[in-house]
Amino acid sequence: MTKRLVIISGRSGSGKSAALNVLEDLGFYCIDNLPVGLLPTLTEQAQNDQDADNQLDKLAVSIDARNLPQAIASFPTMLNQIEKGPYRAEIIYLDASNETLMQRFSSTRRKHPLTNPDTSLAEAIDEEQSYLRPISDLADLTVDTTHSSLHELRSLIKLRIVGKQSNDMALLFESFGFKHGIPIDADLVFDVRNLPNPYWDPNLRQLTGKDQPIQDFLQSEAVVQEMLTDIQQYLQKWLPQFEQANRSYMTVAIGCTGGHHRSVFMSECLTEIFQDQFNNVQVRHRELPDL
Repeated sequence: MTKRLVIISGRSGSGKSAALNVLEDLGFYCIDNLPVGLLPTLTEQAQNDQDADNQLDKLAVSIDARNLPQAIASFPTMLNQIEKGPYRAEIIYLDASNETLMQRFSSTRRKHPLTNPDTSLAEAIDEEQSYLRPISDLADLTVDTTHSSLHELRSLIKLRIVGKQSNDMALLFESFGFKHGIPIDADLVFDVRNLPNPYWDPNLRQLTGKDQPIQDFLQSEAVVQEMLTDIQQYLQKWLPQFEQANRSYMTVAIGCTGGHHRSVFMSECLTEIFQDQFNNVQVRHRELPDL
């Protein structure tokens, strides 16, 4: 039977501890800051456990910059060893903008693991990105926590990781506003800023794409349906190719100016369409208060 190993990594301050806590609450056996070299040993011991009541079918570990550089560099080799056994490894890489990480460290007054008398916090944050590249380059899913509160991050982990119950590709449609930046976790990005904008109607401005008046407004525009059809046809052609290439996660980001109206509406429409074609389809609206 295939067992599940979730490897959480990412830059310091991106939310790894919060993600690991969520997994622990939901039945994963969790280990924080596991040395990379112990990964194969961990899975071998869990695999050889003969106690039926103590089967470790769901493991989660975090790996961060407290590992030595040579250990981080050996991560691809360790991963190859693990994949020869019964555990299916998923690498989840958390990250945030440099400015956000600076603010989080400043507010908590924590010490960054790479700072020293010769390395400032800003330099350590930059250095950590290249330091962890052997892991981030192999990530099945990159999660951008720049705009996420602790509550939102916990909800997102439940949505994307814990909600993935099968080997099928997990498909996420994510609305966003270009004025807040493109999500770093996006695999495909579609720009819908050319569509008619409900924002300019004072009666619609405070609503979102989940509200019926906005939906009625956009559905009445032929160009909206035309773009929806084009995006749908593109995804119907190419998403199965990604799935056949053993992609575990796929994030399709839909962006408008502010991320409240057009992108939300299009993401909701695409979610409804593809729920009949894929087993694991989710939606997230980055700029709205809830996920």
